[in-house]
Amino acid sequence: MPNEKSIEMRLPSLDDLFSSQEERDDAKLKRIYDIDLLDIDPFPDHPFKVQDDEDMMNLAESIRTNGVLTPATVRKKEDGRYELLSGHRRYRACQLAGLDSLRCEVVDMNRDEAIIFMVESNFQRTKILPSEKAFAYKMRLEAMKRLPGRPSRNSVPVAQNKTSRELLGEQVGESPDQIRRYIRLTELIPELLDMENKAIERFDNHIELI
Repeated sequence: MPNEKSIEMRLPSLDDLFSSQEERDDAKLKRIYDIDLLDIDPFPDHPFKVQDDEDMMNLAESIRTNGVLTPATVRKKEDGRYELLSGHRRYRACQLAGLDSLRCEVVDMNRDEAIIFMVESNFQRTKILPSEKAFAYKMRLEAMKRLPGRPSRNSVPVAQNKTSRELLGEQVGESPDQIRRYIRLTELIPELLDMENKAIERFDNHIELI
């Protein structure tokens, strides 16, 4: 059974939509729990790598000393387990720090909403490989097409008159053609993708030495 230690139990009502920022922040706290790591599953096909590098060791030490200051975000699945949307590095750091649980905000989202949220939240990372961005764009674009009111491959909504690729480009600051080029990277065989990642890592290490 999940080990949920709710900070408070009352969820916000619709009237809270018109409350103050302080009240809205307090309502958010009511959805934060300490959840056993064993009850949390990583996001399927998560495109962003989690590495046990120096930054990870520093994060683990910080969490060991100060705890998780920024909650991760999870959604509850149909089987009662939790799916990690944001906070994969914090999850791994908790494991390395020897902790049994992760401080999480529990949100209510369907699969496609969860994909879009996962991609958006992970784009806040300071370092993203082109291959990571490629798979993330592909997942997000496919999810956008499945959402109600979004355009399919061969049609566009009358009101917006824009394709999903154009909408995604506007949201992430890329041109539709650049989105298409990134997504084509996902067609490379894994060996080539691995070569790309290693080449970029060597380049980054070289820049740090200069």
